[in-house]
Amino acid sequence: MGVSDTVFLSAHEALGHACIQRCDACGHDLSPLDPSPECPSCGGLLAIIHRAPVDVMGAPLSAKAIQHGFMQHCCALPMGHPSGVWRFESLVMPGAGDAITSHPEGNTPLMARRRVSEYAGCDGLLLKHEGYNPTGSFKDRGMTVGTTQAVRTGATAVACASTGNTSAALASYAAQAGIPGLVFVPAGKVALGKMAQTLAYGAKTLLVRGDFDACLKLVQEASRELGIYLLNSINPWRVEGQKTIVLELLQQLGWDAPDFIVLPAGNLGNTAAFGKALREAHALGLISRIPRLVSVQAAGAAPFAMGFRDGFITRHTVQAETIATAIRIGDPASWDRAVRAIRETNGLVISCTDDEIVDAKVAIDAAGVGCEPASAASVAGVQQLVRDGVIRDGDRVVAVLTGHVLKDPGMLVELHQQRPDFAKANRPIEIDASVQAVADVIAGSRTEAA
Repeated sequence: MGVSDTVFLSAHEALGHACIQRCDACGHDLSPLDPSPECPSCGGLLAIIHRAPVDVMGAPLSAKAIQHGFMQHCCALPMGHPSGVWRFESLVMPGAGDAITSHPEGNTPLMARRRVSEYAGCDGLLLKHEGYNPTGSFKDRGMTVGTTQAVRTGATAVACASTGNTSAALASYAAQAGIPGLVFVPAGKVALGKMAQTLAYGAKTLLVRGDFDACLKLVQEASRELGIYLLNSINPWRVEGQKTIVLELLQQLGWDAPDFIVLPAGNLGNTAAFGKALREAHALGLISRIPRLVSVQAAGAAPFAMGFRDGFITRHTVQAETIATAIRIGDPASWDRAVRAIRETNGLVISCTDDEIVDAKVAIDAAGVGCEPASAASVAGVQQLVRDGVIRDGDRVVAVLTGHVLKDPGMLVELHQQRPDFAKANRPIEIDASVQAVADVIAGSRTEAA
C-alpha cells in the first residue's frame, strides 16, 4: 500500500487524533492543526486521513450506526446541524467545535426533471444542484471547512486564485470569520456575477495579467513567502468539505448508490473529493458498491481527458479556452488525486464542445432549473455517454450542477439578445402599452408551442 492509499487511520497511527494531515508524496504526517498549505518535507499535497468513527468506548461504529448519526444531525431535527456539510463532521473535521464558520451551506436538492432527462436520453437522470449554496456554487462546501481551519490555526489572512466561484465563496466566508481575504483572478476573464460578489463581500481583488494557472502559481508563492493561508482546492480541508456533495446525495438516495456520478472538471478538486468520499463510504460499509465517476471537460480545456486517453502516462497541459469559465483551466492542480479517483471507480474522462455545453445549458434553463455554463457540461456528458452506449436503459445517473444560473449573466444576455444566429434565443419583445399587444404575444407563444 502506497503512502497515499490509506483510507482510515489505525489506532496506532491516530496517536490520540481523530484525523491527521498526510503528504500524498512522501507520507510525512502533520497534526490536524498544522497550518502548512503543503508538505514541509517535500512540497507535496496534503490529504486528511481520518480515524474511522468510534463509540464512546472506542469501539468502531457499524455502518448503520454511522448512518443513524448522520440522520440525527439532519437540519430538520431538534439536535441537527443546519449545515449539510457539518452534519458529516465526523468524516470532515472532527472536533471543530466553536471554530465552525457556516452560513449554513449544503442541503442542496436532488432533482428529477423530465425535460432534461428527455434531452439527455436518460430516464434515470437526477440533478444534484450545488447552485443552491449561499454564494451560488459548490465552493461554499469546501470554503466553510477551509475557513474553519483558518480560524482554528489563527490565520491572519486567507487567499485563493479563482475564475470566480472560489473568490465569491472565500470573500463571503472570510467576511463572516473576520479575516482579511485576498483573491487573485485573471484580468478580464471573470464573469460579472462572480466578480460582483467578491467585491460586495469586501475581499481585496487582485486582477492578474495572466490566466488561472498564472494566478494559482502566484498565490502559492505568496502563501509560502508571506504566510497567507491558502484556500484553493489543493488545500486538504477544502477537499473534505467538497466530498460532502457525494455523502449528501448518497444519503438522499437512502445509501443506494447510483450507477454513475457525472461532474464538470476543471482544476479536478471535485473529482478528487468525490473519489475520496466514495472510497471512505465503501470502506465504512455505507454503500455496497461504488458508482462510476465521469469527469467532463470542455474541449478547449481538456488536459485531463487527453491524459485519460493515453492511460495517464503523460500529465498534459493546454492553453485553456472555453465559454465555461469555471472550468477554463489548462494545468489542473489536483491531477494525481483525480487520476486515483477515476481508476478506483472504473471512471471515465470525456470532453464536450462549447456548442454542446451551450445546448445542454439551454435545455436545463428551459426546464426551469438553470445553471452556469460549466455546470451544463455534466448533462452534455450524460447525453454523449447515452449516445455512445455507455449509459444504458435502467442506469441511475446523478449529474452535478456546480453553479447558479446567475453566475454568468453576461453569457445569457449575449446568447438570448445579441446573437442573431442562435435559433433557440428567448428574445425580449417590445410592445405597445395595450392589452391587444399582450394578447398577440400569447397567441404567438401558443403557435410556437404547437
